[in-house]
Amino acid sequence: MRIATWNVNSLKARLEKVLWWLDRAKPDVLLMQETKLADTDAPFDAFTQAGYELAHHGEGRWNGVAIASRCGIGDVITNFGEPLQRSQSTDTGDDEPFAEARMLAAECGGVRIISVYAPNGREVDSPFYRAKLLWFDKLARWLERTSASQTACVIGGDFNVAPQDIDVWDPAACHGGTHVSDPERRAFERIVREGFIDAYRVHHPEAGRYTWWDYRAGNFHKNIGMRIDHLLVSRPLKDRLVWSEIDREARKGKPLPSDHAPLVIDVGTAGHSFDAGWALAESRIAARSGKKE
Repeated sequence: MRIATWNVNSLKARLEKVLWWLDRAKPDVLLMQETKLADTDAPFDAFTQAGYELAHHGEGRWNGVAIASRCGIGDVITNFGEPLQRSQSTDTGDDEPFAEARMLAAECGGVRIISVYAPNGREVDSPFYRAKLLWFDKLARWLERTSASQTACVIGGDFNVAPQDIDVWDPAACHGGTHVSDPERRAFERIVREGFIDAYRVHHPEAGRYTWWDYRAGNFHKNIGMRIDHLLVSRPLKDRLVWSEIDREARKGKPLPSDHAPLVIDVGTAGHSFDAGWALAESRIAARSGKKE
């Protein structure tokens, strides 16, 4: 089974790119975040024509999570099985995480799939930051209560946390900001301790591999990025992991790309082969930096 996660940064704006990528990588299950759509506006027909069922949990302008599967979708749960709280403000999109569409789970081909979009946090010690930590606590307690780690389970999505210093382009430049603070990293590590493995690191111990690059200042071409999108697999699946990769090529060119790249894993058997473009990219990045290749 091939499982992928991708913050698409508006499914309406990136639908053509997403459909292109489904054909390119041929995942069995694709988790999506930041769809920015209400459920009534989700493109169910487009995914059906591509051979996928679509489950979507959205609210409109902000947030939104989805799961596209060509191996069935069942037992769908949203927002940890609770109704979304009533929003007290419409001015921002990440200050009330329990009133926001950030979690969707479903059974796909015998695997429990959980798509998450963690709050950004904005600034350390801000109300947004404290809300982010509360959301992570809710996720950890829900995983413990449902014994998710003891089954075939994959949690994927935009966690908005770079777990280690090698997951950011410059730890010194990032120090003091969100995504790398100790409380955020401890919140992420709590999920791992619950019985999950960072699937990408099983095959890729190297630094300099990221899933997000800011659109500004040519950051993508300079490889100034962060690894904040993750696929965490339960221990029963660890020995079945055969491959993992970040598809850097999907962050390039037309149709208009997201500022995130898809992260892909193969469980059990290898999936459709494609070149993620890292070998050529690393050569160019080294040349720009004046380093020897």
